[in-house]
Amino acid sequence: MIRNVIVVGAGIGGLAVATALARQGVAVTLYEKAPRIAEVGAGLQISPNGLAVLRALGIEEALERAGAVRATSVVLEDYKAGAEVARLDLTRLQGQKYLFVHRHDLITLLAKAATQAGVTLELGQEVTGIAPSTLPEVQLGTGQTVRAEAAICADGIHSVGRGVVSPGSTASFTGQVAWRATVPAQDPTPEARVTMGPGRHLVRYPLKAGALMNIVAVQERDAWAEEGWNHADDPANLQAAFADFGGSAGDLLRRVDAVSLWGLFRHPVAETWRAGNVALLGDAAHPTLPFLAQGANLALEDAWVLASCLMDGRGDQYQEIRKPRATRVIDAASGNARKYHLKKGPVRQLAHLGLSLGSRLAPGLMMRQFNWLYGHDVTKT
Repeated sequence: MIRNVIVVGAGIGGLAVATALARQGVAVTLYEKAPRIAEVGAGLQISPNGLAVLRALGIEEALERAGAVRATSVVLEDYKAGAEVARLDLTRLQGQKYLFVHRHDLITLLAKAATQAGVTLELGQEVTGIAPSTLPEVQLGTGQTVRAEAAICADGIHSVGRGVVSPGSTASFTGQVAWRATVPAQDPTPEARVTMGPGRHLVRYPLKAGALMNIVAVQERDAWAEEGWNHADDPANLQAAFADFGGSAGDLLRRVDAVSLWGLFRHPVAETWRAGNVALLGDAAHPTLPFLAQGANLALEDAWVLASCLMDGRGDQYQEIRKPRATRVIDAASGNARKYHLKKGPVRQLAHLGLSLGSRLAPGLMMRQFNWLYGHDVTKT
């Protein structure tokens, strides 16, 4: 049995794996370079596969009490006047829940669970290097070196461990940028609406028990933008890019008064997820584009599987179990961007007609195509 572990990064995956290990008696120290655990970003969609892990960690009910919204549907609509194209009925998920949550609420509850489980949180401590070995060496910004039987890098797309565990891969700009904003909600209907336009789409859904509306708007363009969520932009740029969006989407965009912008980059899935006793988790191993709402859910799945493998002495099976699943999800997300951004013309018209007919005539079949994604429960395998 493993006795002590170092986790790098106090995001969703890092806090989840730390909690899962600590609850089984492992001494876990988690290093986070930020001086405090605070909100990053805004809304998240937690689908049944991710919620299964949160349920196993015992924070599902607390998350709902904190204002998580239980979704009833995902609506696809046309950009001109907001005419509905198709509707995915999430109530057909056989009793499974699909939640819209505020990232701050989830991080806060995960941090509380980690602390209660006995995880030592070292905030304001940057990890600057890792040397894989039987007892990995972790270098801190203070110059100190610490060791443990295993180290888990859950520190995102610029992970300090990625270049050590799986060197050589480079990211490429996708030709897409995304804006993120929240505004007070005027229509708190518990559904996600995806407004599809040529070369663009907009996603919105309610947060905080319906008090806020989360907005993510994606545009194809040549102009490069820096990666990362926290780069402020002028709301007028967002509004100009989506000026021809009508209906409730257009009304919503006119109310945006603060927005962040980031470039969307394609990062290859890591060839190797584990070297020595150092493992990659979440975005450190497999960053995904935000077109299937699975980034946080994949990190939660990773956390549960990695903790189970370490406790059972199967650490070498972690990549074998997780890599095919993560790769399939990432490929599906990339495909969604193409479907949302179809140009004007017969291909777009036929695609939307097919979605409309499928939604009206075979709603159950429309949902069953997601069984492989939402029905995957790592806590029962």
